[in-house]
Amino acid sequence: MTLKTTFPLSQRALIIDGRSAATDLKAILQKRVNKLYRDRKFKPGLAVIRIGNDSASAIYVASKMKQCKELGMRGFEIALPTNISLKKILSRIQDINEDPEIHGLVVQLPLPKLLNKQKILSAIDPKKDVDGLHPQNLGLLAAGASDGFSPCTPLGCLHLIHTFQPDLKGLHAVIVGASNLVGKPMGLLLLQQGCTISILNSKTVTPSDIARTADILVVATGKVGLVTKKWIKPGAIVIDVGINKDEKTGSLKGDVIFHDVSKVAGAITPVPGGVGPMTVAYLLSNVIRAAECS
Repeated sequence: MTLKTTFPLSQRALIIDGRSAATDLKAILQKRVNKLYRDRKFKPGLAVIRIGNDSASAIYVASKMKQCKELGMRGFEIALPTNISLKKILSRIQDINEDPEIHGLVVQLPLPKLLNKQKILSAIDPKKDVDGLHPQNLGLLAAGASDGFSPCTPLGCLHLIHTFQPDLKGLHAVIVGASNLVGKPMGLLLLQQGCTISILNSKTVTPSDIARTADILVVATGKVGLVTKKWIKPGAIVIDVGINKDEKTGSLKGDVIFHDVSKVAGAITPVPGGVGPMTVAYLLSNVIRAAECS
């Protein structure tokens, strides 16, 4: 099967605008929030626990709180010190699990190194796990069930892929990076769409050779500029999940060399302005869904 491109492959790739797609999605979400308030007289609530003083995490949480407010949702930021005990963290999570005004709970990652991430994520009520990282929700995704929450970044990636190629059946999707946050759930979501899946990791031999067979290439490694045009099949959809800060300029760069790859790809997401806005939009979507099911 070949991709249904709408322009000659000799031209530069179509840029998939994540900001525009997120704006369109949030307009739909706004209607659902309004309906909840009109019919049931409450607003969806999101709590975000932030542990430590990571500056990037603080910026991300502030953005989530701002976007909650913009949609008429309730946002609660809970800032905890780096040296807090695991017992106290689990106690705070349990309090939120039992709070009927909070429908979604996120523990902002990354955590301080000495904390047990798996114990913390596993303590979240699966029905409030809007990041989709609780083992129960990951298991439901692996089983192909639709009643759990899927991680937000892969959901956002899939949405952007569909803006360019609605029918993915029979296409070969290659995911570069095998994390629980992006790579593995991305593979499962694409498998549900009828794709043939290859997931590459740091031990993969000749990854560029495998990537060149991909109709859809999703890159999530955190290695700036890893992917060049030599990795790309002409006309492929390229989704760059990487967000890396340039030490010299302070600008954000992806895992994909955009100006190089865009000469070969059929469609590509930019950094910034690609996957990032969709991640937050799908977080809000998951919170609203949790509220609707409460």
